[in-house]
Amino acid sequence: MALTDVAIEKIKAMILDGRLKPGDKLPREADLAEQLGISRSPLREAVSVLSMLRILDVRRGDGTYVTSLTPDLLLETMSFIIDFHQDSSILDLFEVRRALEPMAAEKAALVMSDADAADLLALTDAVDAGSPVGDVVANDLEFHHRIATAAGNPVLCSFVDSVAGRTQQARIWRGIIQADAFEQTQREHRAIAQAIADHQPSIAAALSLTHVAAIENWIRHNLRP
Repeated sequence: MALTDVAIEKIKAMILDGRLKPGDKLPREADLAEQLGISRSPLREAVSVLSMLRILDVRRGDGTYVTSLTPDLLLETMSFIIDFHQDSSILDLFEVRRALEPMAAEKAALVMSDADAADLLALTDAVDAGSPVGDVVANDLEFHHRIATAAGNPVLCSFVDSVAGRTQQARIWRGIIQADAFEQTQREHRAIAQAIADHQPSIAAALSLTHVAAIENWIRHNLRP
């Protein structure tokens, strides 16, 4: 194993076993290198890598700190990668959405409060067929975000937000080209929201799967030359 990889594993071990906690400042480079039994060069490279992964935060003139380690922060790297593949891999993104969003809808149907479910239903009526496409897509993103948030799993929510956000251009494109795209989306959103409000997890999951699959299928056929 390369010395840089060794340094990375040792710093990760310090975080995992609690010697370093979120927000803690790392010892001085010379002291940490001695403590880990490695030279300063691979340690510096390890810190750089962990900084890019949002595990460490290097503050010039102050020192290096462990980040908050929250899921949304750690998943920024994945979002960055997705940004570079959103054109060539749009169907791959929808495949991921098809796996994640029914899970979120199912969990939301089990735990979402009546008040939040009523707000979710109201959200579906916040735009109409005359609304700008951008507003409709923003409403769509908010709809799925609320469901993912209600699921109570911050990792799931971060994944849903990351993937759904990166399919935004495709949904704008569909909204412009497909004549009945808005009406279809509204019907499907209301059905999902109603199933969640009625606390029917299996139905909410099935409707969510059908909703994402319909968009994916439309894009698949319209991506053909």
